[in-house]
Amino acid sequence: MTQTTDHGSSGSRQAPDALRRRFPQYSDLAPLMQFKKPELGQAARLRRANTIWELRAMAKRRTPKAPFDYTDGAAEAEITLGRARRAFLDIEFRPGILRDVSSIDLTTPILGKESRLPVGIAPTGFTRMMQSEGEYAGSQAAQAAGIPYTLSTMGTASIEDVAKAAPHGRNWFQLYLWTDRERSMELIDRAARAGNDTLMVTVDTAVAGARLRDVRNGMTIPPALTLKTVVDASYRPAWWFNFLTHEPLAFASLSRYSGTVAELINSMFDPTLTYADLDWLRETWKGKLVVKGIQTVEDARKVVDHGADGIILSNHGGRQLDRAPIPFHLLPDVKAALAADSSDAAVILDTGIMGGADIIAALAMGADFTLVGRAYLYGLMAGGRAGVDRTLEILETDMRRTMALLGVSKISELTPDHVHLL
Repeated sequence: MTQTTDHGSSGSRQAPDALRRRFPQYSDLAPLMQFKKPELGQAARLRRANTIWELRAMAKRRTPKAPFDYTDGAAEAEITLGRARRAFLDIEFRPGILRDVSSIDLTTPILGKESRLPVGIAPTGFTRMMQSEGEYAGSQAAQAAGIPYTLSTMGTASIEDVAKAAPHGRNWFQLYLWTDRERSMELIDRAARAGNDTLMVTVDTAVAGARLRDVRNGMTIPPALTLKTVVDASYRPAWWFNFLTHEPLAFASLSRYSGTVAELINSMFDPTLTYADLDWLRETWKGKLVVKGIQTVEDARKVVDHGADGIILSNHGGRQLDRAPIPFHLLPDVKAALAADSSDAAVILDTGIMGGADIIAALAMGADFTLVGRAYLYGLMAGGRAGVDRTLEILETDMRRTMALLGVSKISELTPDHVHLL
């Protein structure tokens, strides 16, 4: 020990050995000089992404503006989308302590079968426009993760091709009922023959929402090669190389179509749909039937009365009616109403989910299951199949960590007491 003098006091005090200044020795520095070899390439970039927001940033860099904005955007002023995401931020978790959380079980029963995770992939249209692997990447990643995958009527891979790509996956089919019932019936039959066990009918698209980003971008199917898109492509050559060297983009469940997205929706969807059409579907489809686009308690109860096995609280990701109800806010009232009716219908939630903690919050508030659309597409655009895998890895890691910190080891232990709405 060396002796030092503290001039601000009446005596002297000794400094600890650890605070003595000295020249560093090589033996001290060597353990600190473990330089890592730089990791380059897509796989390394995906590994470094720890949140869905980071995948979104990667997706934006790699994808032309029109396809990215189609995924990222919403209707009109995008108020609904902002509010849906804000709903998950405006909560406070209430953890329990001194619980054994050494093993976390995320398996969840949904519509008669178990899912390894309490989340599935929602239906998304034009998916191969986002990245050339499209629905094939999504269905195969879902199969590997042990979760459901939903193919959209407006998908760019056929029902049969998705079934071949993910033969051991749990594949669902999303249906838009057309004015042409024969074409709807053809799709229903194809979905059943391909082994889809659940039909998801979307009911919030009487007309197209005002998706202004798409209007400003001149969004067409397939994307048009204008001077603007060529300039945009110069910054994203990999996307265009993939797009131009794979099978031309088309609606695999429909006939080929060329025009704007809004024109397609307005020409195809049926604004005359009523509950009688839901009754027809219930009689026609022998598997599980869920109704997507429920935004009021009254409609939730009514579709269950008309035979739905489940409902999806959804405002179409904010892409239809701006200032629509927020599914997360609606969830407790719907759950209470169905419980009062002694209904065992599944309550599924989508819109606004950008992390595993969002999923856990939804389950705690009463959801039986959740779906992600944009979160999956951000991963797809960031890195194809590997990017979708990374999306699901991020969500699973988030969920496991959140569950452990809440002091619960399985989904059934979650209750509304774990979440306080601010």
